[in-house]
Amino acid sequence: MFQLRTIFCLVALAVTLAGCSAAAVTPEPSYLGASRGSFGPYVLGPGDRLRIKSYGDEDVSGEYEIGSSGNISIPLVGEIRAAGTTTTRLEETIASRMKGSIATNPKINVEIAAYAPFFVLGEVKKAGEYSFHPGLTVADAIAMAGGLTYRANENGVVVRHAGSSIDQVIAADEPIRVSPGDNIRVTERIF
Repeated sequence: MFQLRTIFCLVALAVTLAGCSAAAVTPEPSYLGASRGSFGPYVLGPGDRLRIKSYGDEDVSGEYEIGSSGNISIPLVGEIRAAGTTTTRLEETIASRMKGSIATNPKINVEIAAYAPFFVLGEVKKAGEYSFHPGLTVADAIAMAGGLTYRANENGVVVRHAGSSIDQVIAADEPIRVSPGDNIRVTERIF
């Protein structure tokens, strides 16, 4: 009985350690929130283009693209982290930076002017870069690329989310959400 309990404990420990090591090997970038590309509030990321309006201070107003570092640079305000946050939170951050030094009671509005594109490659009729819109699935993305070619492997669609190094292989009709910056590659079937 003692040996059985010892073996059970060792197996449980091994499973726990294996799960911990797998999570530690593949960290996701900090700007990849659970909501990016899903139903929750949209999480900003590199490549998104923002329209910022500052009421009363036109020098701050304009369009800004989030760089690969995840930051935007606004005149008079400076460099601000935009990736990994929402438009509402970014409004608050910009206003707090401006308060006192640039304006007494700043009013800021941030909206998304254009999302970062996503890419469809491989066995589709029109591979290339496409404009993202919220709610987009892999099947929608393939349809935007003209559909599958006759050589396409319908069960071999490789999705790599923006900023990740992990490839996820799925079927073409799985309801997987696409996020801005994602790469979708349709593999060739083996005859």
